[in-house]
Amino acid sequence: MHVLSTTRPNDFDPVSLEIYWSRLISITDESAAALVRTAFSTIVRESNDYATVLMDANGDSLAENTAGIPSFVGILPRTLRHMFERIPKESWRPGDCIITNDPWMATGHLLDVTMASPIFHKGKLVAFSGSTAHLPDIGGSLWSADCREVYEEGLRIPPVKFLREGKPNEDVFDFILGNVRVAEQVRGDLFAQVSAQQVCARRLSEFLDDTGIADLAPLSGALQTRADRAMRQAIAALPDGEYRSTVLADGFDEHETRIECRMMIDGDRMHIDYTGTSPQIPRGINCVMNYTHAYTVYPVKCAIDPLTPRNEGSYRSMTVAAPEGSILNPRYPAAVHARQLTGHLLAGAVYGCLAQAAPEKVIAECGGAPTTRALFSGTDKAGHRFSQIIFASGGMGAGAANDGLGATAFPTNVGAGSIEAFESAAPLIVWKKELRQDSGGAGRRRGGLGQDVVIEVASDEPIRLSVLADRVRHPAPGILGGQPGAPVDVVLADGTRPHPKSRSALKPGDKLTIRYAGGGGYGDPRQREPATIADDVKNGYVSAEAARRLYGWTG
Repeated sequence: MHVLSTTRPNDFDPVSLEIYWSRLISITDESAAALVRTAFSTIVRESNDYATVLMDANGDSLAENTAGIPSFVGILPRTLRHMFERIPKESWRPGDCIITNDPWMATGHLLDVTMASPIFHKGKLVAFSGSTAHLPDIGGSLWSADCREVYEEGLRIPPVKFLREGKPNEDVFDFILGNVRVAEQVRGDLFAQVSAQQVCARRLSEFLDDTGIADLAPLSGALQTRADRAMRQAIAALPDGEYRSTVLADGFDEHETRIECRMMIDGDRMHIDYTGTSPQIPRGINCVMNYTHAYTVYPVKCAIDPLTPRNEGSYRSMTVAAPEGSILNPRYPAAVHARQLTGHLLAGAVYGCLAQAAPEKVIAECGGAPTTRALFSGTDKAGHRFSQIIFASGGMGAGAANDGLGATAFPTNVGAGSIEAFESAAPLIVWKKELRQDSGGAGRRRGGLGQDVVIEVASDEPIRLSVLADRVRHPAPGILGGQPGAPVDVVLADGTRPHPKSRSALKPGDKLTIRYAGGGGYGDPRQREPATIADDVKNGYVSAEAARRLYGWTG
């Protein structure tokens, strides 16, 4: 295919524009495939905790990989602009790769490393490739919620050249690897990101050669305009007004937290304000503004404009505000390591507002929001260091048309991954991983089931456990008459319960049971079809006693 070079966004006909957009997305998907195939850690290879993005020469996103994690939505362009402030764009050279994990510049905690590389075509800077991936270790406290300042949480990397014209910056490389426990995995994952960005650059050059497009700016403008128009049309279809909701969270010990959300819809624009939200606390559940913005706009797009591919234009019609010094916009050097324990709750706050304007478009709160994580670290029988996270999820909230999905993450889309891969990388045995009966909230549509996971320590030495959990005291509520799902519970075989947000130790032979929360129900349980209730009982999703008590079932 070859076309004449264009100079204005309006020069693209709709058919060509759709073809170009699909091909750009395929470029980011191929970049993502390279990252997954070359990564060392199971976090990337098995659990989908990464994203790849193609940005134009201005730093605006053109395309994101299809399965990119929502917490990285719209963040890479923001991070790139921070990089420009430290390293002016004019000084970027072919083969350069800039790296940072600064929480306030990037995705909100130190474990996510963000990279960006310039793409030159025929001697001209035409675009940037970017990637973000969750490392298995960044030093410090590993992944925990009990630190009091970001300094305790690990190595903070300011924007710096990881590669200079294709050659590793050995000082930076050695400094990173000298501060982590599992250096080989970290090394492998970092160079997997580099590989992904190189694939992106090669495929974009092929695209430019094939199409004859000399300047991406007009195409970028056209694609962003199209995404912007689709979102504005979706917002304009909603009734104007002001809507409010509140989400309660466990917080940390005596610091219980709450999220106050106010949504204002005015024509084709939406503003979401979190004034009244709890102030930041001296623990690692504070959520930086980049992450707050991502997990505010993403659930809106899922609800009202789910089919249009996303790019920078998708979010121009939405603005987000949170008070500085709150848990949604903390001041440096707040602890932020477990920011997902707050940020994942934003989907419920947003949907609590949107349910008042368009109840058919939302789902109840999810048992997997926030995600429950358990990180195991120590030394295996061969004397090698390990650091492994069990990625599993509670149930999704129910919607107007369907029951919630069991053991399925939302708003994040991190996957569970292979249990065999998990066991092969650490001295741990997973004895059980099954759906949790009666955990989905009752409703006309039932909340998704959580799951029960039992893990035994098979090492000869004690290992460290870091639990990251909420929904212990505040299970996922239902919506429009639906009932809450079951809460989270983490318990040892002897009946003792580790702190849900702190580090502790496990002895050889200890068995840990993690009971993942269920999603909230949607609508009045008494309106659920008797045949559907009977199927739930038959399949073991709901016990006969619960069916009679919650639904009035007489079968």
